[in-house]
Amino acid sequence: MKTLILVRHGESAWNKLNLFTGWTDVDLTEAGIKEAYEAGRLLKAEGYSPELCFTSYLKRAVKTLNQMLDAMDMDWLPVQKSWRLNEKSYGAIQGLNKADTAAKYGDDQVLLWRRSFDVQPPALDMNDERSPRLDPRYNEIPDNLIPLTESLKDTIERLMPYYRGTILPAFDNRNTLLVVAHGNSLRGIVKELKGMSNDEIIKFNLPTAVPYVFQFDDRMQLQRDFFLGDQEEIAHKMQSVANQAKKK
Repeated sequence: MKTLILVRHGESAWNKLNLFTGWTDVDLTEAGIKEAYEAGRLLKAEGYSPELCFTSYLKRAVKTLNQMLDAMDMDWLPVQKSWRLNEKSYGAIQGLNKADTAAKYGDDQVLLWRRSFDVQPPALDMNDERSPRLDPRYNEIPDNLIPLTESLKDTIERLMPYYRGTILPAFDNRNTLLVVAHGNSLRGIVKELKGMSNDEIIKFNLPTAVPYVFQFDDRMQLQRDFFLGDQEEIAHKMQSVANQAKKK
């Protein structure tokens, strides 16, 4: 049996403020730290022992992983980081309040920017202070790959080479992998694993800091998938994510 555990980062400061975050590098809240630690404690209690971890370049994911490993007493585990696991770029709407943006442009437009498969938000300028080109951690990325805005389709296209070329091959000599990343980058993996349609993935919401477990047979055929934790609480958290961009 092979096991892949996906975890969206804990609550971030901009999650709490209901702002579009994207590639903006915001920290966890105190609640997010507690969520992350609880996710690790739950994995340990359920007997999961990851052998290799993957995360993005963004501190809310990195710190979530660190809290989880601390709770599992597995701080020594190897961790691989990649910008390809970063959140979807929300372009020029990064930093804007989701509900206020919906009030200005309408729920339908903001839903398209947030959750459609192939509609991009307005793009950043390459020299905008929010542009990844001005951040030294992305010096390795050629200009033509720097995301100044992304649809979910774009996010999946830059994620999948890493998922297929680095994460999946790690199962060759390991049984359990842990990926801690972001709502949209992880939705790309979920879409692939579950064979979800473009319409289905629009409606799918990942709650913060809840382990999502995928189990495969030895031929990497998916056998089952499930969220760990209190199912009523998880459903509430998923609905809260869905409601974030609705105008008040």
